[in-house]
Amino acid sequence: MWHYFAGRRSTINPPTVIPPELVRPGVFIFLGRLQPSAQPDIGLVLDDFDRLLSLYRFVEGEGAFPAISEMAGAFHFSPGCSVKPSATIVSVAARHLDVFLRHNELEAALFNYLQMQHGPESVATEQATGIGTRVDVVVRLGDRYWFYEIKTALSARACIREALAQLLEYSYWPRAQEAERLIIVGEPALDAEASAFLDRLRERFAVPIYYQQFLMDRGSLVE
Repeated sequence: MWHYFAGRRSTINPPTVIPPELVRPGVFIFLGRLQPSAQPDIGLVLDDFDRLLSLYRFVEGEGAFPAISEMAGAFHFSPGCSVKPSATIVSVAARHLDVFLRHNELEAALFNYLQMQHGPESVATEQATGIGTRVDVVVRLGDRYWFYEIKTALSARACIREALAQLLEYSYWPRAQEAERLIIVGEPALDAEASAFLDRLRERFAVPIYYQQFLMDRGSLVE
C-alpha cells in the first residue's frame, strides 16, 4: 500500500486504515502487489483481483463493506515460491530513496534454505490460510505444519512484537489450520531477554512460538 499526492509518492507499507489526513481531493491510494513489469505473473494478478473485488464494489457503491470472512475457505497447501521484487525507487519529500524490499529478499532466501532441508514439495511461500490471511512461509511435515513469519525490525524483540499476533491468528482462528510450530524469522540475533520471553510463552501458555535468526550472507537459519 502506498499513496501519491502533489507529485510525491510515499514509501511502500503494509495495508492499513487510511489516515484522516489522506482523505482529501487529489490523493491517490494504491493497494495491491508489486511484480516485475517484464514478466508479470498473471495468476497472481487474477488472485488479487478476486480478493479485492468486494472492496472495489463497496467503494463504487455497489456492495456492502467486505468482511474478511467472505474470503474464508479450506486450507490447501500449495508448494512453491512466488517471485517478488527486492528493490524499487520512490520519491519522498522531493528526494529519491532506494526502498530495499528486504522482506521479499528474505522470503526468497528462506524458501531456498528450507526447500533444501525439506524438499521443494514441502515448502510454500505466501500460503493462503483459508481464513483470509497468508503465511510468509509454510513447511509441511507429513500432516504437520510449521509457520514462518518474516520481520525486518532492528531487534529480535521488535520482530517478535510485530509477528506474534499474526502467527496466533494464522494458527488458532476458527477453521484455521493449526501449526505444530510458529516461528518468527528476523535478521537480528536472539538476545537473552527475548529468549526468556518466548520460553515463558511456551511454558505458561503452551504456545509453540520460536524465533530464528536468518543470516543472509550464508543463506541459512541459526538453530
